[in-house]
Amino acid sequence: MRSIVVALMTLSSASEDWDVGSFYENQALVHLMAGSWNLRVDPTCTNQSCSSMLLYRSFFRNWTTGDYRKLSSFKIYGTFHCEFFFPLSLENKMLNSEEKRNKAPRRCVVTSNKKRKIEESKDAGQTLKICHQCLKKERAAFVPCTTCRKMYCMRCIHQWYPNLTITDISLRCPLCRNNCNCNVCLRSKAIFETSTRDITCTEKVQHLVYMIKLVLPFMKQICEEQIQEQEIEAKIQGKSYYELKIPQSPSDDERIYCDHCATSIVDLHRSCPKCSFEICLNCCKEIRKGSISVLPEMKFQYVNRGFDYMHGGDPLPVSSNLESPKGHHTRVSTKWNGNSDGRVRCAPKEIGGCGHSSMVLKRVLPDGWISELEAKANEILNFFFKTEHEEALQKEAISCSNSMLRAASRDSPEDNNLYYPESNEISNEGLGLFRKHWTNGEPIIVRNVLKQGTGLSWEPMVILRALSEGLGYKINSDMSVKAIDCLATCEVEIKARMFFKGYMEGRRYVNLWPEMLKLKDWPPSNKFEDLLPHHFNEFISCLPFQEYTDLRAGVLNLAAKLPEHVIKPDMGPKTYIAYGITEELGRGDSVTNLHCDMSDAVNILTHTVEVKLTDEQHSAISKLKKAHKEQDKKEQNDQESVAEYNRELKENNEKCFIRINPKNFPNDVSAISEETRETGAALWDIFRREDTEKLGAYLRKHSKEFRHIYCSPVEEVVHPIHDQCFYLTLEHKKKLKEEYGVEAWTFEQKLGEAVFIPAGCPHQVRNLKSCTKVAADFVSPENVHMCLRLTDEFRNLPKNHKVREEKLEIKKMIIYAIDQAVKDLERLL
Repeated sequence: MRSIVVALMTLSSASEDWDVGSFYENQALVHLMAGSWNLRVDPTCTNQSCSSMLLYRSFFRNWTTGDYRKLSSFKIYGTFHCEFFFPLSLENKMLNSEEKRNKAPRRCVVTSNKKRKIEESKDAGQTLKICHQCLKKERAAFVPCTTCRKMYCMRCIHQWYPNLTITDISLRCPLCRNNCNCNVCLRSKAIFETSTRDITCTEKVQHLVYMIKLVLPFMKQICEEQIQEQEIEAKIQGKSYYELKIPQSPSDDERIYCDHCATSIVDLHRSCPKCSFEICLNCCKEIRKGSISVLPEMKFQYVNRGFDYMHGGDPLPVSSNLESPKGHHTRVSTKWNGNSDGRVRCAPKEIGGCGHSSMVLKRVLPDGWISELEAKANEILNFFFKTEHEEALQKEAISCSNSMLRAASRDSPEDNNLYYPESNEISNEGLGLFRKHWTNGEPIIVRNVLKQGTGLSWEPMVILRALSEGLGYKINSDMSVKAIDCLATCEVEIKARMFFKGYMEGRRYVNLWPEMLKLKDWPPSNKFEDLLPHHFNEFISCLPFQEYTDLRAGVLNLAAKLPEHVIKPDMGPKTYIAYGITEELGRGDSVTNLHCDMSDAVNILTHTVEVKLTDEQHSAISKLKKAHKEQDKKEQNDQESVAEYNRELKENNEKCFIRINPKNFPNDVSAISEETRETGAALWDIFRREDTEKLGAYLRKHSKEFRHIYCSPVEEVVHPIHDQCFYLTLEHKKKLKEEYGVEAWTFEQKLGEAVFIPAGCPHQVRNLKSCTKVAADFVSPENVHMCLRLTDEFRNLPKNHKVREEKLEIKKMIIYAIDQAVKDLERLL
């Protein structure tokens, strides 16, 4: 006799209703529903007269004796919201050959009058229930929703909704919860509404006045620059300021950039009538002063010396012409000066102009529009000179409870802690505490923000499936992605499924060194909302402080104020999917190098997977780190022999060539603290704005101790932060504090936490686990001054520097933000 295992819950004789949650959570019965038919009788009720036990025994007596046809009339009374099908393999055993020709698979159905019976679908064409997720009807088990009657099969529940129990789905399915990740729902744009915080008209008025107060001084600076240029033009033409007529540039709704410094042009500029070379007002001012710098081009020629070299071995032979310094400037020796009367001639031919014609002053916006706008904004501020709202926020900032996280150990204890609230607390605390810390340039971390959404899955395979649908791919096709190899710091192409398998399980090179890959700015498009509409809405719903962060309607987000006809900069969101491990490797870590964003940013950790290394890998890593250390020592000796020559060759280079202390590179896994091992998924280091100069000095001094592309030593530093080629390890952070007294805010980002990074704060990140992060940029009125400062820094970088082109267009945002605020206030008042 076959061995049959049965482990069903005993029905209570006291009630005819079944506990659907207990039923589904019984693993053996779930296996039974899913087609696992290896059963054994295990009666747990000692009451032999119990109606439940009699029912239980009656069913399985028919089953164990093989009298399958009696099962077709077997009835069970009770409430049970489920439907499942016997698998075809079982039908082949149950039915003889004649029955198989005439009968379709049996199914278990629960009727609305609390009856459930096993019946046969004699009509082969009868429509069967279909899983909403996979649209298949041949599944063994389904769970229907009692709210909308949609059904999900057990396979899809286990694969795509691991955080939902069977009871959860039976009460409210993923569709009812607005977090269904089937292909249809992922592509839907109108089914799900974005959850945003509603603000009253009074609050909106207060926010708009607050924004105008902070931003108007920068608009006045723009007006003053334009007035000065107009006065010079009036003098050139021999007219009074009020008689001056400035021609308008053709309006084609395209961005206009300065052809010299690559800064965006918002209104007044000069243009060559012969060659159409255009320059901004800052360049005009520098030309007249004789301080204009002819920017060189930066050429990087890092040489790939092979895989063995990147792990401490001998380099591959390279041609002699590639063994010179790996980066150099191509300088243009020419001068560009203005005339004594204020005229500006076109740029010399060597830098893109014609060198002959006098440049004509032109405008983009209507004549006098900015001046009139400034006057209206001043009137509003005079009306709301001191708002009650501002005073209330100041009191609120003092009276509210303050959740803080210790993130530094500086001598001044007042700025060692970071604001660290729960997402469900900030609605009660308001914006007072946020503004208090944000105005001081401090990062902010908000916990458990994913709870504010619907629970939509951010698992990479769900995102890939949604993106495949959006781009017209089939999920089973050989779709490839471009990833960054963190060891060589270069781009590689890999099959998407192979990349995401490595995300879940890890990858390694042939020498067992962990292979770290990452997808940056993914999907590679500025149309996140179109390609992933459901995830876009979920992201917006999870954002804290939506007055600042809402990309479409944030009342205090200057980037959201640009009108429809203006081409908008790409503010995100973007998805960052990267591998990660706890151990700090020293080479090839999954990191985002030290950099400084031009705008404010918010970064949410949406998904993590912990990948652990084997003992064999730990042993191999230890040996390879020793080889790395020996290579560092050898190359440093070679560099010291030509240090004097390099100093003479580069007179303006501030580098200092020193011998590397082997301790600068962590040699043991134990270099990571136990706290880092057990908590968090991403290690953040965010530096204060006021420490930027000292941080840059340290990096220039120790630049030769860092490696960049193909693990080659950093050869030249243009800007130590904007070059984005440094990551400070634990040992470097210790030396930085010892030598310069500079310490970062260091903390671990956990799943569901949102990190706010103020514009102008240098920061770096190392992934301790495989991570999926979603980030977006915004422009707050408190940090407009930093956006302007960074714009000026970027315009002085060499040509073709990767961050040189200023894409934020902060001056345009300032003008249109005030314009929209004035219009809104006029409508509200």
